[in-house]
Amino acid sequence: MTTAPERLELAAEFEAATRAQWRELVAGVFAKQGRTAPDDPELALATTTDDDITIRPLYTAEDGSPGTGLPGLAPYVRGADPQGTAWQVRTRAGGGDPVAVNECLLDDLEHGAGAVWLAAGEHGVPADGLARALDGVLLDLAPVVLSPGERFREPVEALLACYAAAGIPDSGVRAVLGIDPLSAIGQIPEPDHLAALAKRYPNTQVVTVNGALFHEAGGSDAQELGYSIAAGLAYLRALTEAGLDADTAAATLEFRYAASVDQFGTIAKLRAARRLWSRVCEVSGIKGVPQRQHAVGSSAMMTARDPWVNMLRSTIAAFAAGVAGADAVTVRPFDERVGAPDAFARRIARNTQSILLEESHLAGVIDPAGGSYAVERRTDELANRAWERFTGVESEGGIVAALGSGSLARELGRTWSAHRERLAHRTDPITGVSEFPDLEERPLSRPAADSEPPSILPGVHYAAGYEALRDRADAAAQRPRIFLATLGSLAAYTARAGFARNTYAAGGIDSVEAGPSETVADIVSAFTDSACACVCVCGTEEAYGEWLAELVPALRSAGARLIALAGKPRGDRDTGCDQYVYAGCDALAALGEILEVTA
Repeated sequence: MTTAPERLELAAEFEAATRAQWRELVAGVFAKQGRTAPDDPELALATTTDDDITIRPLYTAEDGSPGTGLPGLAPYVRGADPQGTAWQVRTRAGGGDPVAVNECLLDDLEHGAGAVWLAAGEHGVPADGLARALDGVLLDLAPVVLSPGERFREPVEALLACYAAAGIPDSGVRAVLGIDPLSAIGQIPEPDHLAALAKRYPNTQVVTVNGALFHEAGGSDAQELGYSIAAGLAYLRALTEAGLDADTAAATLEFRYAASVDQFGTIAKLRAARRLWSRVCEVSGIKGVPQRQHAVGSSAMMTARDPWVNMLRSTIAAFAAGVAGADAVTVRPFDERVGAPDAFARRIARNTQSILLEESHLAGVIDPAGGSYAVERRTDELANRAWERFTGVESEGGIVAALGSGSLARELGRTWSAHRERLAHRTDPITGVSEFPDLEERPLSRPAADSEPPSILPGVHYAAGYEALRDRADAAAQRPRIFLATLGSLAAYTARAGFARNTYAAGGIDSVEAGPSETVADIVSAFTDSACACVCVCGTEEAYGEWLAELVPALRSAGARLIALAGKPRGDRDTGCDQYVYAGCDALAALGEILEVTA
C-alpha cells in the first residue's frame, strides 16, 4: 500500500514546457497554412492598443507581475472592499415626467436594483417633481444617484429635502449627488458650497468625477484614466482650499468609468484606476480612502442597428466591471440608442446583473482576474501610460487649463480619428453593423428620449458611419443593389462573393448574383437583366487573369457605371476596375461611392 505525498505536484515526472517549444509549435501551424513562419511569433501575433500597449499572444510566469497588494488595502488594485461584497446594481431612469419616472424606479427596485440613478433639473425630472418621482422609494435602503446638470443647486436641495421629509438624519443620507461642473463647463464654481455639503452629509458622495466623459468623446483607456485622475485632483484641491480636510474631500468623490465590450481592457482599466488614485492620495497624505467606482456601460459602443446585439455587449461589459471590483454597475438598456428604453429593455438590463450575481456567483471571489499574467501586465502598463497622461495635463496647469485651451479635446480627437479609421477599414468590427448585418431588419421605433445634459466634449458612436449609410439606403425609393459578377463554378467564387455580400450589406446595399458562369456573355446577360448600375467581380486570382481583360470592357459597354473587384489591387496588372473590396479596405468610402452612383 502506497502513501500519498503531502504535496501533489501535477506533471512532476514530465519536463516543464518551454517558450521555445511553443515557438516551434507556432512555426508548425504557419507551415501547415503554407505561410512562412515569422522570426518572432510573439511579435507577429501581437496587437497594439490605442495607448501603444502591445498585447502579446502568450504570457507566462516569466513575465513577472508587479505587486498588487491585497483587497481593501492600498494601492487597492485588487479592490476597495476586503470582504469582496457584491457590487451595487444601479439602474437609470430617464425622462422628465415624475409619474413615469416613479413607475420605472419602483419597478427597478422591486426587481433587483439596489440603487436608482436619475437625471434631474433642466434635462430630467424638474426639481419640484423629485418628491413625486421618489414617492414610495425607501430612501434609507435604496441610495439615490443624481445627474443634476450644470445648475445643480435646486435639484440637489430638492433631493435632500426628500431625505429630511423621510426623517433621515443628515449623517444617514446615503446618496450620490452627482455634482460635476467640470463635465459641463470645464470649471469648478462654488467650491465652498460643495465643501459645505460634504461636511453636512458625511456619508454622501457630493461630487462625481466623470471619467466616462473622455471615453465617450473617443478617448483611449489611458486618456480616460489620466484625465479622470487629473479631474479628481482638481476637485480635491478645490474642496481642501474651501476648508475641507483632505480625507473628507477624497471620501466625497465618486469616479465614473465606462465599461466596454473590451473585457480585459475594462478589467485592467478599473484596477489601474484604483492604483492611480491611491498614489495621488498617498502624495496628498490621505490614508484609507480608496477610490469609489461607478462603472457604466459604454454609450459609444451601443448601436441603433441590430440593437439586440447590445445585450451581449452589455453583458460582457458588466462582467468585466464586476470582475474588476467596481462598487456600482449600470447596464444600459439595449435600445437606448433608438430612443426612450421600453420596459422589456429595462428588465433585460436589470436581469443581466442579477444573473451575473445570483446565478453566475461572480462576486463570490475577490478579484478573480488577479494573478492572470496577462491582466496583471496590462494593468501595470496601462497605469504607467495613464500616469503619463495625468502628468502631462498637470504640466499644462491642470484639467481646467487643458479643457480651456482645447489641448485635451485635440488629443482626444487624434485618438478618435485613428479609431474611426480602423472602424472604416473594419479592422475593429461591429457585429450586426459592419459585420453580418441583416438587411431584412426593421429598425426599432421608440419615443424620443429626453436630451442629455450638456457636455464640454462631444460624444461619439462607433457605429455612426455605417448607420448613416444604412439610413441613406433605407430612404431610397428602391433598395440600392450591386451585381456580383461571379466567375466560373460555385466553388471558385463562393468565398469572395460571400465577403463582398457581407461588405455591401453593411451599407444597406443588396447583392444580385450571376451564379456559376462559363462565358463573359453569360455574365453580361445576367448583368443586363439585373438592371443594376454597379458591379463587383468575384472569383479566384487565376480567374481574374483569364476573364478581366475581356469582362471589364464588356460590362462598361453594357452600362456598368462602377466596377469593383473582390480582392486586393496588384501592381503587376491593370484590371480597369474602379475600386477594390478586400479585408482591410476602406469600406466606408467604398460603400459611400456606390450609394452615390445608385442614388
